[in-house]
Amino acid sequence: MNAPIPAVAGVSDREVEAFLVREARLLDDRKFEEWMALFVPEGYYWAPARIGQASPRDEVSLIFDDREFMQNRIRRLRHPKVYGQQPASRAVRQVSNVVIDERDAATGEIEVRSVFFMFEHRPMLPAPLQRVFAGEYRHRLRPDGESFRMVWKKALLANCDSSFEPIFLYF
Repeated sequence: MNAPIPAVAGVSDREVEAFLVREARLLDDRKFEEWMALFVPEGYYWAPARIGQASPRDEVSLIFDDREFMQNRIRRLRHPKVYGQQPASRAVRQVSNVVIDERDAATGEIEVRSVFFMFEHRPMLPAPLQRVFAGEYRHRLRPDGESFRMVWKKALLANCDSSFEPIFLYF
């Protein structure tokens, strides 16, 4: 395991952790547009479909969304006729074990690892669906004023190679 990189240029593990907790809260509160605004314009979200998957472009992923796909997914989540989300899923995420792994001296960007748990409750009839997702987040963050923007986010589910009911929400 890599030792945490000391704070450089005023960036601390605590500041990064506060950003990741805020990001998780936006998803929990279904503020998807605000969450998407945390990405740089060329940013993307990736959830690999298998452990060790090297690229989202060479094989199928659980989710691989650039900005255009994020906008489409969010639009579908907001549409009143998306019956798989009527009523809407409720989710809570916990983010912990935040560590700054790398720092790019040229750009100031940092790569961060953290652990997450996400509980999803879909209040469907005749029986609600409840499920737990857990794994590791990896973020590449670009300093932006007093905060950060996400260059990319990768959600590595511990059980990514399992079969799943349809996935509507970001992990």
